[in-house]
Amino acid sequence: MNTKLKVMARAVILGLLVLLPGTAGAQRILTLDSCRAMALRNNKQMGVARMKQEVSANLRKSARTAYLPKVNAMGGYIWTSKEMSLLNDEQKVMLSNMGTNTTAKLQDALSPLVASLPVEAQAKMAQDMAQFAGALNNVGTSIVDGFRTDTRNMMAGAVTVTQPVFMGGAIIAANKIADINEEMAANSLEMKRQNTLFNIDQAYWQVVSLRHKQTLAESYLALVKKLKDDVQKMINQGVATKGDGLSVSVRVNEAEMALTQVQDGLALSKMLLCQLCGLPLNEEVTLADEASDGLGGEVAVTQQQTQQADVTATGDVETATANRPELKVLQNTVDLSRQTTNALKAGNLPQVLLTGGYAVSNPSAFNGFEKKFAGMWNVGVVVRVPVWNWGDVKYKVRASKGATAMANLELDEARELIELQVNQSNFKVNEAQKKLAMAQANVANADENLRMANLAFKEGTASHTTVMEAQTAWNAARSQLIDAEISVKLSEVELQKALGTLQ
Repeated sequence: MNTKLKVMARAVILGLLVLLPGTAGAQRILTLDSCRAMALRNNKQMGVARMKQEVSANLRKSARTAYLPKVNAMGGYIWTSKEMSLLNDEQKVMLSNMGTNTTAKLQDALSPLVASLPVEAQAKMAQDMAQFAGALNNVGTSIVDGFRTDTRNMMAGAVTVTQPVFMGGAIIAANKIADINEEMAANSLEMKRQNTLFNIDQAYWQVVSLRHKQTLAESYLALVKKLKDDVQKMINQGVATKGDGLSVSVRVNEAEMALTQVQDGLALSKMLLCQLCGLPLNEEVTLADEASDGLGGEVAVTQQQTQQADVTATGDVETATANRPELKVLQNTVDLSRQTTNALKAGNLPQVLLTGGYAVSNPSAFNGFEKKFAGMWNVGVVVRVPVWNWGDVKYKVRASKGATAMANLELDEARELIELQVNQSNFKVNEAQKKLAMAQANVANADENLRMANLAFKEGTASHTTVMEAQTAWNAARSQLIDAEISVKLSEVELQKALGTLQ
């Protein structure tokens, strides 16, 4: 009942400290849960892991698009100093003078007949031949103009659609790789989360331990100072020597030095805790468990409980195998290596794609050469079949299979180490509980021993040396109790981390 009242009183005091304006501005009350939340929120590696998870999610979405058709549009313009010509210069001259050349040959062939005709008929025929030559020359010129390409200014554009049909399994492997990468990022985030919680728990309980040891050091210093005053009174009364006073003064100096060391260690530990929580290093913080009288509680470990811990160790290994993020990351590595092998194998398989689109150009040649845009639709199938690559894919596949084998070996080794770690953590928990039970018993004995020594010293049946020895034993027992209580907390956290269940 007294313990419950003390706990309620501490809770009321902490609540009042939070509500008091002056105290709230000077110090911050932190619980283990609040420290964990701040550490998770401010840890830089956790932020990096979250960003990697987001990157992996976007890459997975990108990989899904490989199943879908791709639409591309392109266009271009080119100016050339010369235009392409389908007719050479001689053909152009011949066609342009086609009428003249033809009439000249006709006149040569018909010259005997024309000479026998009257002058008026010859003149009329010459006039008709000239008109015929001009008309035929015009026809030849129009043919030359019709064959002109005018490619000095060329514009072209196209819209193409490509749909993969069979890529040798490369797309499927790429999507599985993207899924595994996203899962690996999540497992890495969980691993960093548990490491962060483990580190913050260690720093938190280290501060609590040192704070309790500071209180213990202050109590011990008060005890030896009181003994020094009592011895000094005895020296003044002539029942003790100065040597007795000096021996007690040495013990007081040792107690003051121990208190100074604990205070320095506490200050440094609080700085580390603030750094992990993302707080200023010099900020004054108070932990909720600093004022607690007992951290481990009453523990009584029986032989039956020890045997049960040994029996459940196998089940704990199975739990760790299912939950440890490190094993999940290694399994992801094995799966990634296997899918990489599948993607490499696709290099020796045929690939089939469907293509289609619309192409347009200016000038166009669909109705002769015209200076306007015109185009056409097209549909096709593209097949790529690897024929010979000097064994490049084969060697890459072998190398990838070797990487898979190495990843499997690392995974097996990690399972063995984790099994050992779980068993060690179980033993540490049991050992810490036993040590706590023994430390509690030692404290009770040390308290009684100190009480009896003080009583004997007051009655004059014991010397100050006996009291100092009892005080030293009392201080050591209390210090061991604090260490045992913290050890129970840390061993439980270590077991949770070994099992992958640290929340």
